[in-house]
Amino acid sequence: MRYKVVVFGVKDTSENIVEFIQNTICPVDLVITISPEVTKKNQVSGYKGLAVLTEKYGIPVHEADSYFLTDDKTQRFLAENEFDIGISMGWQRLIPKSVLDRFACGIYGFHGNCGYLPFGRGRSPLNWSIILGDTRFNLNLFRYDEKADSPNVFATEMFSLTPHDDIRTAQYKNMICSKNLIRRLLAAYAAGDIRVRTDSRDFDSWYGKRTAADGRIDFHERTRNIYNLIRGVAAPFPGAFAMCGEDKVTVWKAQPFDEMIDFSAYAPGEIIDVFDGKPIVRTVDGSLLIDSYESGRELRAGDILQ
Repeated sequence: MRYKVVVFGVKDTSENIVEFIQNTICPVDLVITISPEVTKKNQVSGYKGLAVLTEKYGIPVHEADSYFLTDDKTQRFLAENEFDIGISMGWQRLIPKSVLDRFACGIYGFHGNCGYLPFGRGRSPLNWSIILGDTRFNLNLFRYDEKADSPNVFATEMFSLTPHDDIRTAQYKNMICSKNLIRRLLAAYAAGDIRVRTDSRDFDSWYGKRTAADGRIDFHERTRNIYNLIRGVAAPFPGAFAMCGEDKVTVWKAQPFDEMIDFSAYAPGEIIDVFDGKPIVRTVDGSLLIDSYESGRELRAGDILQ
């Protein structure tokens, strides 16, 4: 069987993109995802089972038994069918060359950073951009090869990262730009004229893998760095956290509070006061108001977050 338009994905954002293509551009002929059992071995923030797309739209969904698409079931399925173009959204693994070669027009995915590929290759680029305090994000729609985030760029759109954004609002902006780029790609596919630029003059740099443990807050950091960390790993990611005694405190939302009041009588990480259930915490260069947190204990003035 021949599948023209195929979407690879494992997240709620993947479902959103499938519905966008299906409802506004053209039929989606196939969705490739991973089985729920695979998520037990792989941490997937924002995972969403996509079998519901068959019920809603009649779109076939292939659930691979390997996130790397190397399982026998998937290899047989790929060998027995033909494929035109693939679009990856929320697929956080390399797609092997054996799969790429099965798509006549290639597989395309997204990667971005404050600069231009191959600068900013690697993992969790949107999280890193917020954590590092970047103020813009260049989102590239590029053709996959066997390497990570190669500068095979079809098109790019840019959006701003403001001090008010957290990872979720940045994802909203990312999705809007992604849809614009997908519309352009599928128009080029329909016209039989997909052009890819490979002549980047930028240099390689890499974002490292992030785990839940990397969300630990160090109150010896400056307020802006703590604030950027909190908003960079907010839901649907695991969240920033500190320890209060034996209790974990996950900070979902916070904001810089004041940098002029004399808090020298308090240690960094010490809770100065609590108003309306919202703790104010001393930082090296000021203070932080915690708007939303999750813990097995209620935080009080005098508690120390470490």
